Amino acid sequence: MIQKINNTLCILLFFFISVITFGQNKLMIDQVVAVVGDKIILQSDIENQVLQLMAQGYKPQGDAKCEILEELLAQKLLLTQAELDSLEVGMNRVESELERRLTYFIRQIGSEKKLEEYYNKSILEIKEDFRPLIREQLLTQMMQSEIVAGLSITPKEVSRFFKNIDPDSIPMVNAQYEIQQIVIHPMASEDSRAAAREKLLGLRQRIQDGERFSTLAVLYSEDPGSARKGGELGFRTKDELDPEFAKAAFSLKDDGVSRIVESAFGFHLIQLVAKEGNQANVRHILVKPKVDIDVKIKAMSKLDSIATLIRLDSLKFGHAAAKFSEDEQSKFNDGIMVNPTNSSTKLELDELPQEMYTAVQKLKIGEISSPFESTDDKGDVVYKIIKVKRIIDAHKASIKDDFESIEQMALSIKQQSIIKDWIDEHKKKTYIHIDESIIHCDFLKQGWIK
Repeated sequence: MIQKINNTLCILLFFFISVITFGQNKLMIDQVVAVVGDKIILQSDIENQVLQLMAQGYKPQGDAKCEILEELLAQKLLLTQAELDSLEVGMNRVESELERRLTYFIRQIGSEKKLEEYYNKSILEIKEDFRPLIREQLLTQMMQSEIVAGLSITPKEVSRFFKNIDPDSIPMVNAQYEIQQIVIHPMASEDSRAAAREKLLGLRQRIQDGERFSTLAVLYSEDPGSARKGGELGFRTKDELDPEFAKAAFSLKDDGVSRIVESAFGFHLIQLVAKEGNQANVRHILVKPKVDIDVKIKAMSKLDSIATLIRLDSLKFGHAAAKFSEDEQSKFNDGIMVNPTNSSTKLELDELPQEMYTAVQKLKIGEISSPFESTDDKGDVVYKIIKVKRIIDAHKASIKDDFESIEQMALSIKQQSIIKDWIDEHKKKTYIHIDESIIHCDFLKQGWIK
């Protein structure tokens, strides 16, 4: 069961718009079909999640409604315990997750306006619908993390796990690449920096003259993640913000607008929305100094010269990275890129930005790319050359080549077993009521009906 819980909850956590689906279905007659502690499960909860999963191509192993019910019961049990243990999810985390999911769906449907038209609701109404749902889901995840906290797995356990996998069930691993890079960050001139500050001074004056900060953020901010939300970042602690940005943000009073603040991302105007304890919600307008064309040409020319020396074998790529690259994470590691999702040096093509994807596809092992423009994790323009150091073809997973992945699989199974034991124990001492309309589900005989 717990494998299904993890699989389906992952889908439910990502494809989350089923609540709105019910809002469109006026013919559905709703009723409470289960109670766990003080949490209820509605018929519509099951129906809508079944519809949503089907729309995403999910194929249930049995009765889809029973599968969903089983997972919702487990989720409510975990949620009940999370609240008893006084676990808390910060508002900033809820807002961040809400934005991440909305961004995904907006990208899928084409635009924010299309999303609003499809559901006949404003983006603010959509957020209001899902904020409580996301909070519950994050609490459930936190409770699962609490249950398996400190759990580890030994190499022997990993080997034993792999040996016990049916050969026909060993997963395929997509082609993976080890990529070396040399990165140059083009520096903006003093004139460009002055122009950025001047632009913000003009915007600050417009705000003082009565224009709305949020409107100007939508029109002029160069932070795409927050601009469409009127510059609003959601609740954050000081540690979650750039130090200079945080210093200015937390010194503001309600609706106050900061002086021009320089951070690692560029120049900002900041407006305080609200403070709650050690968190603040602010709006900001970001303006990045533009890099002059001659600086870009100089960076590209420098990289081209470095690439030529490497191709002539006058310089090893790793040595060149240590000497010239401005990427601190890779420059002293032979220039090898690190996968941010798992800290390994192996990357799949679909994990790469488009410009990297295009460059890698043109290269054979050992070849050096031409210089190209990319962006760093701050969204700033950088220039780089890359080399494909190694290609691991698509293959069935093996202990030799994929130990980290298999280790993670084995640990996940171990965690699932621990969570299953926890659920089996806690459903014995939690009030649970199952309506007769769904009592036919076979899994309910495993301790859910009392």
